[in-house]
Amino acid sequence: MPPRATDARRAAVLGKPIAHSLSPVLHRAAYDALGLADWSYDRFEIDEAALPGFFEKLGPEWAGLSLTMPLKRAVIPLVDEISETAASVDAVNTVVFAEDGRRIGDNTDIPGMVAALREHGIEQVDSAAILGAGATASSALAALARICTGEVVAYVRSEARAAEMRRWGERLDIDVRTADWADAEQALRAPLVIATTPAGTTDALAAAVPERPTTLFDVLYEPWPTELAARWSMFGGAVVSGLDLLVHQAVLQVEQMTGRSPAPLEAMRRAGERALAAR
Repeated sequence: MPPRATDARRAAVLGKPIAHSLSPVLHRAAYDALGLADWSYDRFEIDEAALPGFFEKLGPEWAGLSLTMPLKRAVIPLVDEISETAASVDAVNTVVFAEDGRRIGDNTDIPGMVAALREHGIEQVDSAAILGAGATASSALAALARICTGEVVAYVRSEARAAEMRRWGERLDIDVRTADWADAEQALRAPLVIATTPAGTTDALAAAVPERPTTLFDVLYEPWPTELAARWSMFGGAVVSGLDLLVHQAVLQVEQMTGRSPAPLEAMRRAGERALAAR
């Protein structure tokens, strides 16, 4: 049974650092649009060591939590069950508190990526490239496992990272080949390019954008646009942004925590855009 929307309920995002998070803006916009005047959504700077203590103090008024780095794996021992999606990448970014007291972990990043791509007309691709090999890259692989019918090439900086991406490929049952970061310019010719690296990492690749680029999914949203995304757009390529991902994964969180569906996607997007513009 979903949480009772008439009750005063609480939710929050946890992580460290957390001051930059747009999640409060998105979730509060959803509550306003849904008429959930008694619901609140906060942010707490919490690291792995403090997470169990935080959970111990949570009362029945709590509806759910959003988890960002470095807590997506640290939270797993603290929940009663996790979804198949979350288990597929050993990462939980959403915890919903059921009325019977169970704590249910899920991962909305993966379906959020798929939804963001679908919104831009990408339903299926025959191959793709991933720039990077961190936690977001594993979620990208899981998303590609749903829409990519052929090979995924991951461009990484070390053999250790390459081996990790190949292991994720085997686990997710998707064909993954790894290549050296020095050859990352080749990635830009793939039908779909997913950039999962920190700010500034792909700037040097902007000059190598082909004359007719396809689709770039850059998971960053601040600063935006990245040099790569700006150049991609200038050449007429389709660009999916980190804000697209953030909004779509937050939509799924709101639906799970409130029991209301559909969540107000456009209201949440506008709130996110205004907040970024104000920064």
